[in-house]
Amino acid sequence: MTMFELFVIAVGLSMDAFAVSVCKGLSLQKMTWKHACLAGLYFGGFQAAMPLLGYLLGVRFQESIVSIDHWAAFILLGIIGINMVREAIGGDEEEGDPSFDVKSMLMLAVATSIDALAVGVTFAFLKVKILPAVVFIGLTTFVLSMTGVKVGNVFGSRYKSKSELAGGLILIGMGIKILLEHTILA
Repeated sequence: MTMFELFVIAVGLSMDAFAVSVCKGLSLQKMTWKHACLAGLYFGGFQAAMPLLGYLLGVRFQESIVSIDHWAAFILLGIIGINMVREAIGGDEEEGDPSFDVKSMLMLAVATSIDALAVGVTFAFLKVKILPAVVFIGLTTFVLSMTGVKVGNVFGSRYKSKSELAGGLILIGMGIKILLEHTILA
């Protein structure tokens, strides 16, 4: 996997966290850098930990399904991407919660990083160097989450569905690319 492909996946995975960060920023009367850093740490930390966990799980099953790994990657990324697109198009706007307490941030961080668990499984099938990949995904999510809090505080919720839509389309595109590389282009 090239650095560009990893960057595209990292941005795609970060879009849920970015969208939630925008909502967090929207709900704040006055944004501080503490708010932005907390969002970045929670979301970036979980976006790094979940693919690592998925990778460790995927490695256990890798040898038994190596002949269909590209299909697994395509299906997993496709499902995640389609769900993100569906949520973006659905238009269900959620009320912003200004709380940055541990319980609410943990729940949001887990919820926005479930898709990263599946991507980690995909990484095991693709034999990705996992430590640099998860650090890169975590840092990308950290930066985008911090940015999301600021964007939400300044611009409001206009960009939430657009970011989810973009993230979903990116993941679907990466799934198609992986499938094509292992079937038609092989």
